[in-house]
Amino acid sequence: MEINLSSFKKPTLLVLYALIFVFALTSAIPAYVNSSFLKSLTNEQLVGVFYTMASILAFASLIFIPKILQKYGNYRVTLSLIFLYFLNFLGLAYVQNVFLVLFFFVITSSMATTIYFNLDMFLEHNSSDLVTGRIRSVYLTFLNLAWLGSPLLAGIIVGEYSYRMIYLVAALILIPAFFIVFSSFSDFKDPDYIVVNFLETLKNININKNIRNIWVSSFLLQLFYSWMVIYTPIYLNVYIGFSWGTIGILFSLMLIPFILIQIPAGYLADKMFGEKEILVAGFLIMGIYTAMMPFITSKNFIIWAVILFSTRIGAAMVEVMNDTYFFKNVSEKDSNQISLYRTSAPLAYIISPVIATVIIYFFPISNLFFILGLIMMFGVKYSLAIEDTK
Repeated sequence: MEINLSSFKKPTLLVLYALIFVFALTSAIPAYVNSSFLKSLTNEQLVGVFYTMASILAFASLIFIPKILQKYGNYRVTLSLIFLYFLNFLGLAYVQNVFLVLFFFVITSSMATTIYFNLDMFLEHNSSDLVTGRIRSVYLTFLNLAWLGSPLLAGIIVGEYSYRMIYLVAALILIPAFFIVFSSFSDFKDPDYIVVNFLETLKNININKNIRNIWVSSFLLQLFYSWMVIYTPIYLNVYIGFSWGTIGILFSLMLIPFILIQIPAGYLADKMFGEKEILVAGFLIMGIYTAMMPFITSKNFIIWAVILFSTRIGAAMVEVMNDTYFFKNVSEKDSNQISLYRTSAPLAYIISPVIATVIIYFFPISNLFFILGLIMMFGVKYSLAIEDTK
């Protein structure tokens, strides 16, 4: 499949693809052990509380980041955030005081969302609506390549060493990410960011039903990710009985659809179908296979690999279509709208652990996945409500 990028600064795009791969490694390697690490410091019921605290901070950061960009520029802000991210990972790796470790966890978890927003601004600067699906799908594929091998690597590290080593590895990987930004984007020209207050942005998006509906679609996907990332490792390890090494293999297999599906889906969205049909199919697949998870009680590796793989087929379709549709409808100047779009992730991590904590208190943890499958069906309604770009 040929992707025509001749009208863009091709080296810059290639640098961005490399950058998102390196940076995503720092998020991906700790992601599936974070909840278990927290559980070792506190208890299962309180795990969601710390995710919620981190998400509230991330949400607030995304609200204020457009004004910060307007004052300091995306290049300096991105470098500063990556450096602070590095220091917090070192804190998680070496500090022994439990309260300080929990503090570093909250700060670190909140910062990743903001840095992803900064990278969005670099990418949008080098994109065009005509090929947004292809550029975004390649970008997401590089991001997900980092996630593909990370669970396996994390499982090996935890099995051989400790949770702490995970955070040291993440800190070391941030060093090349810092130097890629430092060396490649020093001449980045910031656009004249359109900065309005948060409530005005919210009002404007609410008026535009297409942007509103794709935001809801993004929120539902992030809700899916949040419950899966926080509770699936605990469920498979504690209740089904898989070892961390086996879980690492399962999760690596589970993420393969993100590598196989997103570039073809982005091409089809640009050239043939638009986004609506692919979104609907994705939500249906996610909902059906997630709702099946509580009914699988055996410790059969192949069955779990097939179920988890299938849920991510749907998630990969929804993820690339959400970004493709949204970024076809905004420009790099719309920093407020882009930051609000990215609030779907922290907002999901604020709401979902609270709901999940209540459910776990009264019901078995397996019920989470059946409920999550039903919630994903709402994505069909909002996907059908958007106007296709084709």
